[in-house]
Amino acid sequence: MRVMAQVAMVMNLDKCIGCHTCSVTCKQAWTNRTGMEYVWFNNVETRPGQGYPRRYEDQEKWQGGWVLNKRGALKLKNGGRFKKLAHIFSNPKLPEIKDYYEPWTYDYKNLTDAPLGDDYPVAEPRSLITGKPMKIEWSSNWDDNLAGAVEHGPQDPMVEKVREQAAEKVKFAFEQTFMFYLPRICEHCLNPACVASCPSGAMYKRNEDGIVLVDQDRCRGWRQCVTGCPYKKVYFNHSTGKAEKCTMCYPRVEVGLPTVCSETCVGRLRYLGVILYDADKVTEAASTKDDKALYEAQLGVFLDPDDPEVQRAAEAADIPYDWMEAARRSPVRALISKYKVALPLHPEYRTMPMVWYIPPLSPVVDALTETGHDGEDADNLFGAIDTLRIPLEYLAEIFTAGDIAPVRSSLNKLAAMRSHMRAINLGDVPDHTIADSVGMSAQEIEEMYRLLAIAKYEDRYVIPTAAVGDAKALEESAVPDTCSLDHEGGPGMGGDGPFGQDSGSGKKQLPLVSIENFHAARKRQTSDEEPADVREQQ
Repeated sequence: MRVMAQVAMVMNLDKCIGCHTCSVTCKQAWTNRTGMEYVWFNNVETRPGQGYPRRYEDQEKWQGGWVLNKRGALKLKNGGRFKKLAHIFSNPKLPEIKDYYEPWTYDYKNLTDAPLGDDYPVAEPRSLITGKPMKIEWSSNWDDNLAGAVEHGPQDPMVEKVREQAAEKVKFAFEQTFMFYLPRICEHCLNPACVASCPSGAMYKRNEDGIVLVDQDRCRGWRQCVTGCPYKKVYFNHSTGKAEKCTMCYPRVEVGLPTVCSETCVGRLRYLGVILYDADKVTEAASTKDDKALYEAQLGVFLDPDDPEVQRAAEAADIPYDWMEAARRSPVRALISKYKVALPLHPEYRTMPMVWYIPPLSPVVDALTETGHDGEDADNLFGAIDTLRIPLEYLAEIFTAGDIAPVRSSLNKLAAMRSHMRAINLGDVPDHTIADSVGMSAQEIEEMYRLLAIAKYEDRYVIPTAAVGDAKALEESAVPDTCSLDHEGGPGMGGDGPFGQDSGSGKKQLPLVSIENFHAARKRQTSDEEPADVREQQ
């Protein structure tokens, strides 16, 4: 047993309202600069839809993730070292800019500088890449709220997969259609295909917390990582010539703060926590022959932090005590392993993803109520789950490689929780057979309800404050003279430095953001009292 720790995330899709606040704040924090205009580390997709980039789930085209060879061993779907060497200067398995979208702005100056005339001036769209006028034909959320569903919906790869088995359920007439929101970030996988695909070794998975990052100094812009990632969450910065990706906001996580997308989420649907896993079992689990068995295989990789044997192995592996405590209190572990209501995104890619999702149940309640039935009654809910407007077959293709049973089990538990808690809130005696029917106790259902419905900040984000003792070393590692891509002598393409337009060579250097500043921010964000400096100003 080789115990390792991973910071993981769970998103409750029942709560997502599609407001894109998480996307905008992530954009402002991480990709609001030249060369990254088209990049969204976090994006919210409307399903069904083609996603971003377009049809990224079509691995027959994009060749992402892992497959098993004739001997049953894992191999990259895009081929091994020799194939990569043959295509290293011309990689044909990459999404083009049209598959993402060509970023644009508007010629606002024309509104004020146009000469007087009979026509009203307009601000025509101009490409942020070429600067030339362009026609807007696609964007990162072109499918938003089923926009163009009649035209584009059938091109969703998951719809194509379930057409034969659920042809009557997947329709795009307005009165028959369905939708839900699916926020996506990098999965920070246990078996990341992007890391294995990188010829220069620039992609790596951190030992201390499992976050997958790109070493900008070692990256040579081969873009094999873009092909290797089946979720297409590695991007190429056409200004610096380097690959970039979601960092799980590691400067915040290191001091116990949640990611920016979690912090600003309007629906409070995200949970962050630590999961312990046996690193020796990852390859075996990812090599499971049956795609539908990969979900259970990954559950078997996770370890129980209350198990004395696991505790001894963790101590031998030098996992800190506060990480073990965080693993015990982890909301992510509870939702994934204890209650088993959270499911992985496309386990059939065999990357062992670590961002999991609770499938949506909400539409069934509204649908039942509209028919005159009690939308919160357990019998009605259980009977309606198989006839959801969101077909179980469609959800299963996304979360369990087509296996309907785990999806139905998760939705049954959510339905049982609604009925059980309604009885309590109305002052009735809850029917304990409801909990028994889904393999849970009444106490477990109430605990799950507290976590999903009324959990406080500190219960949703249980993150150990790592690296506090190494704060000075971490700050020094961010000095522009030692790791800038763009300063004189650096490996970048010239121009501004990594901290914005004023941080390049020969320009005024920005002050470093210290670890202590992040701790101060954490206190302000989690305190029930106003900071002293604010009170003094008042």
